[in-house]
Amino acid sequence: MSEIIIILLRTIVVFVIILTFFRFMGKKELGELSLLDIIVSLMIAELAVIAIEDPEVSMARGIAPIFLLILIQVTLTTMSLKNQRFRDLIEGRPVMIIEHGKINQLNMRKQRYNLDDVLFQLREKGISDIRQVDFAILERSGSLSIFRKEDDSSPFTLPLIQDGVIQDDHLEVIKKTKEWLLSELAKQGYEHIKDIFYCSYMKGQFFIEEKDKTNTVE
Repeated sequence: MSEIIIILLRTIVVFVIILTFFRFMGKKELGELSLLDIIVSLMIAELAVIAIEDPEVSMARGIAPIFLLILIQVTLTTMSLKNQRFRDLIEGRPVMIIEHGKINQLNMRKQRYNLDDVLFQLREKGISDIRQVDFAILERSGSLSIFRKEDDSSPFTLPLIQDGVIQDDHLEVIKKTKEWLLSELAKQGYEHIKDIFYCSYMKGQFFIEEKDKTNTVE
């Protein structure tokens, strides 16, 4: 009887720890979990079973690795929030699959993404013909963001600056140069790229958000 009570108590403790961990992960849908989140979640689940079921393992020894994994996840996530290059290294980058109506086969091979995958996701969006698509981007989550050629109500835009970093590949897509971007931003009073949190360009107009100087996250 006492062994059952111990298992129940361990279950409650581990449940609270895991619940707190997922609370710190933020409000993400399952499909939006990063590779880091998935790896840490799987390892925590395995360690949680050991901590609950194995009476020979003390509670402290059982939850210590869980706390270590939580610390690693929080540390790496915080670093990725502050540094886009590090975020790209950990989570990968969105990849252009269809560009100006043309399939980018090289990117598909790099991502091990086949034509059946593309056609399946197009059908899910109600698109039966690739010729209807202007741009398609494979997101970090594995979903495909699709922009139709005839859809002018929500025109396709690419971020030119993210977290103070110029997106050179996006400049190539819109056939602009880094020098052009710096010149245009200077005209609008932006001398330091590192101070810009987000910048996009559409039909001669810039949309710019400066970095929050408080550096706080609610």
